[in-house]
Amino acid sequence: MKLIALEEHFVTADLVGHGASTASIAQPHVWAEASRRLLDLNEERLAAMDAAGLDMQVLSLNSPGIQAETDPAAAVRQATTVNDFLAGVIAEHPDRFSGFAALPLQDPAAAADELERAVAQLGLRGALVNAHTHGTYLDDPALRVVWERAEHLDVPLYLHPANGVDAAHVFSGHPELVGPMWSWGLDTATHVLRLIFGGVFDDFPKAKLLLGHMGEGLPYVLWRLDSRWGFHAHHGIELKRERPSEYIRHNLYITTSGVCSSAPLLAALLSMGADHILFGTDYPFEDIETATQFLRTAPISDADRLKIGQQNAEKLLRLTPSSAYAGV
Repeated sequence: MKLIALEEHFVTADLVGHGASTASIAQPHVWAEASRRLLDLNEERLAAMDAAGLDMQVLSLNSPGIQAETDPAAAVRQATTVNDFLAGVIAEHPDRFSGFAALPLQDPAAAADELERAVAQLGLRGALVNAHTHGTYLDDPALRVVWERAEHLDVPLYLHPANGVDAAHVFSGHPELVGPMWSWGLDTATHVLRLIFGGVFDDFPKAKLLLGHMGEGLPYVLWRLDSRWGFHAHHGIELKRERPSEYIRHNLYITTSGVCSSAPLLAALLSMGADHILFGTDYPFEDIETATQFLRTAPISDADRLKIGQQNAEKLLRLTPSSAYAGV
């Protein structure tokens, strides 16, 4: 089995400043070490992959990426530059790296065009979106053009967390809960539900959404979502697939990134099926060796292990056994 990992982060020297809000969450020495590794795309990263037996990383710009940029025109320029840079890194190591594009969602039409350029011309495999873009979420009508293009290109969007626009009052006095410790997962899961109830997957039924961290809790509440949808006032919203769980099982794919625990993996397998689960390490914020060893020893069938570690990524990202390790 070859191991292909999604949600593998990097940053460029020019875009380090966009990560200041994330830096404020981490312990200073931990953030300093992660920052150093984010900038490395060759020797240390490849050595860590080799040591852990990780064959390929699907690289993506670290959160919040260019979505932190306040000037739409600058965001468009930054997206072009960083996607060209990523394509160059992949060209140097085509058997070890693939990638997701960064999109200038501040300008939806430009973002759709950049997605097409990145996929059709640069060989990238979709795009990663870091939460909201200055308070605009992916269910916003203005961003339908991006979903339309992604569906047409048959590539996924990967939804990754970032700091929220604001924090709920329940977090007041407890800043330790803000960030990947807790609030990011709630925000990201809620973002997915906005897409469902906002009609995105009714408008684009073949759209594909990737979600990290073992699904941000969503695979474990499907029965409850369906039950309460039958109870709640619908406020004029009717789902073509009738139940929220149908969208999560149909349009959503999850990765194991950042969660190396058998219990949630087994629950996700029962809830979503092996065809909708892929592997990820969340490098450099988690240890590659821990992640690869977790998948290799998890109490699942070898057939499911092969799907999660390799085959689902090859299928979803069109990384065929020949192209996945011979460049794009």
